[in-house]
Order: sequence, then structure tokens, then C-alpha cells
Amino acid sequence: MHSSPRRGALAVLLALAAGGARAQEPPMKIRLTVDGQSATATLYGNATARDFAALLPLTLTMEDYAAIERVSRLPRRLSTQGAPEGMAPVAGELAHYAPWGNLAIFIQGRPWSRSLLPLGRVHEGLPVLARPGPYQLHIERIAP
Repeated sequence: MHSSPRRGALAVLLALAAGGARAQEPPMKIRLTVDGQSATATLYGNATARDFAALLPLTLTMEDYAAIERVSRLPRRLSTQGAPEGMAPVAGELAHYAPWGNLAIFIQGRPWSRSLLPLGRVHEGLPVLARPGPYQLHIERIAP
């Protein structure tokens, strides 16, 4: 029995759908703790955010940068596979600044910036992270 081009195309689509199961994974929630107070965030479903999640748990020293973000160098640079050229973050957004290998938590929004890659978004407790630095930040996954 020979397979028709239509049947072959269907097989490819089914294989792609099965491989796309990763897109169906529930969003990863994280807890960000400073001096016993916590904020929660959800990581985006991109390669850079998944690479960041692989580093957790993590304790970083956050410092002020340009009054609108808190930053810290990560132990290593994150994946930029499939990443956009940059982004215009809003308050509460977590990002990776690829040239410096930093984690950035935005306290206020800012215009588009090249090489700033989206990681996730704080949905509760941003004031905990908005305090002036330097401060110790512990980041861990929250069980689903």
C-alpha cells in the first residue's frame, strides 16, 4: 500500500502537533522573596524563560539601575533562541539583557530596547521588589 501525498502531509501535521505539546504545558509560576516578603510571577513560554527556569532556585543581589529597574548578573547567559530583537517592558516585567547577562525587573515601563528579552511578569507583590537596592532576592519555582 502506497501512502498518498495527502496522507504524508497529515502525518507531518500530526507529528508537529505532538511536538507542540510543550506549548500546552501550564505556565511556570515563581516566587521572588526579599526579607521574608514575597512576590509571585509567571514565566513566559519562550526558550529564554525556560533557560532561566533551569537556573532555579537562585539567590541574587539586586541593585538599582536607572531608577526604573532592579538588576543582577545571572550565573550564565541565557538562550536567545527564537528571541525577539528587543522589547518595551511594562512595570512588573522580568527580562534578560543579553549583552550583560543580567536579570532585570522593571518597576516602571520603558521604551523599546534592543537585546532586552522577555522572561515573565510579576502579577502580585511588585512593591516588594521595588524597594531600593541592593537587596538579596531568592527566586524559586512554585509547585503547580
